[in-house]
Amino acid sequence: MKTVALYQIFKSEIIQGSIRTNQPESTGMLREIAEKLTAPFFLLKIKPGKITFNKNDIYKWTEFALVNKTALCYTNYKEKKGADIKAVPTIQYYEGSIRDDFNFGPMVLIKSSLLNHYIENTPDEYHFAGWYDFRLFLAREGTIMQYPEFTYHYDEADLHISGEKHFDYVDPRNRDRQIEMEKAATSHLEKTGAKVYPPFKTVDFSKTDFKTEASVIIPVLNREKTIADAIASALKQKTTFPFNVIVINNHSTDKTGELIEKNGDNRIIHLIPQKTNLGIGGCWNEAIQHPACGRFAIQLDSDDLYADESTLQKTVDKFHEEKCAMVIGSYRLVNFNLEEIPPGIIDHREWTPENGPNNALRINGLGAPRAFYTPIIRKIGFPNVSYGEDYAVALALSRTYKIGRIYEPVYLCRRWEDNTDMNLDIERINKNNEYKDQLRKHEIETRKNII
Repeated sequence: MKTVALYQIFKSEIIQGSIRTNQPESTGMLREIAEKLTAPFFLLKIKPGKITFNKNDIYKWTEFALVNKTALCYTNYKEKKGADIKAVPTIQYYEGSIRDDFNFGPMVLIKSSLLNHYIENTPDEYHFAGWYDFRLFLAREGTIMQYPEFTYHYDEADLHISGEKHFDYVDPRNRDRQIEMEKAATSHLEKTGAKVYPPFKTVDFSKTDFKTEASVIIPVLNREKTIADAIASALKQKTTFPFNVIVINNHSTDKTGELIEKNGDNRIIHLIPQKTNLGIGGCWNEAIQHPACGRFAIQLDSDDLYADESTLQKTVDKFHEEKCAMVIGSYRLVNFNLEEIPPGIIDHREWTPENGPNNALRINGLGAPRAFYTPIIRKIGFPNVSYGEDYAVALALSRTYKIGRIYEPVYLCRRWEDNTDMNLDIERINKNNEYKDQLRKHEIETRKNII
């Protein structure tokens, strides 16, 4: 049995209460809260841990919510870890902020009448997705807004091993929770007119002529420690078709260029772009527009490897088998020495052919390696960024075209100190999350206009 903290906000006082429940994110918990409410606003603690605050700060927060007529209002906070206190800024909420891990902070301020309205009008009973479904309802019914002050202190109770928390959504132990989350997200998209429906388009590959069936695409910048391994992993692929390896050297200043040239294999195409302002997405654009690019363009990051000699063959076979515009594989997380690290295999089995394109808006990534039918990806193009470029094109493709999936690990994703997403500070995390929320916002707006 868990205790969920509840504070009712009156002009003269803050009344503290609580709910005892085995399911702190359930519809049942929300129903119990609704029965206890007598004030126009209430504070709900949505994360485990200890919260301390000054009453005057809460009154100022509530005044902001009143003036701005918010349905839900959240704020910045300060996090305590031992003797250390650090400021944790939150980010703006957009229509595209429907991912279920959006960081509102551990406590939110909600207009009480809207909870009663939700309870009276929701037909679904959720065990795990009640809170998530409710906040999506609030986004439809009113405004969700950030109060730009640091309003309280928080002692986090989450004791995840580093690296595991990010992948909670693919943990098979959480499957029942993910099914409910998908149902809530899909219902929200349907109610807002942004849901897409099968059948999704297939592709006739016979209408195009390519000298090379596949190209391995490796964007690289200053990866002298790993680029040779990546190239070797590509070249050792055993296939029934011709392929090449396009390495886009984004003006490396270490020995990366020398190592690319040193290999000497005539299947390697070493590109150095004229532009000096390219991100990973811009490098991909250089590769897919190159005349030597094959029918299928297949990802290999410069510090990763293919799991074995059959990855390329399996990927191309999947294209032809399902006539899809994109194929997404599964990967195994490893350290620099290629030893498996938690949580191990990331296979995104939450994807389904019928609803994957909708559920993709709920989560922050879709797997690797990613491979594309070149004529279609040339038309769409990548945003010139180094984070989220793959997610952007996957969303765009999935709204229209069939996406193929490989659920066995065909890729080794190396986690080491030079990864671009290792040990990020809160400012970088927020910037990355806000970018993907903006991508989802644009995608939702686009999907609403599909006839």
